[in-house]
Amino acid sequence: MLNIRKLQMIREELRSELGAEAERPVIRAAGLAVVQNPFAGRFAEDLTPLWEIGAQLAERLMPDLVRMLSGPAVSYGKGAVVGVAGEMEHGGACIHPRLGRPMRAAIGGGAAVIPSNVKVAAAGTPLDLPLGHKDDPWSFAHFDTITVFLADAPRPDEILVALAVADGGRLRNRCGAGPAR
Repeated sequence: MLNIRKLQMIREELRSELGAEAERPVIRAAGLAVVQNPFAGRFAEDLTPLWEIGAQLAERLMPDLVRMLSGPAVSYGKGAVVGVAGEMEHGGACIHPRLGRPMRAAIGGGAAVIPSNVKVAAAGTPLDLPLGHKDDPWSFAHFDTITVFLADAPRPDEILVALAVADGGRLRNRCGAGPAR
């Protein structure tokens, strides 16, 4: 059962870099959800309930995140911070097995692996949420990061799950398009 204590939606608008105005602003949106960790403080072989939590969170958050953008989503990322009574595998179970399908459905597809980051940490710990192009995993211009955190989460028996989308890559990319394949 999905037990959400807190939700936060973030919209970031990138307008310039080092004094140079962007051709168009790039919007990045992130959704953070704090959920109860049913496995906090104990080992469990079967983490399937966390798979379901991840899928339900993506179904709930992604439509709102996509609406926060000014254009189509071209990059995405996901991550989790597990409270200190849990383990890294709890975060992985939330974001890997079933969360990707509703993420891709909300943005109209996506062939590339969704970049991710998971860690176990105390409340207020920042999470560097990686972003990558939804179709081209070698698009250097879309290798990006948005840093998110909640001051009071995760508590020891919680998991903070974060999803992000963007309608463009880094401003003023000078690293090229990516290697020839």
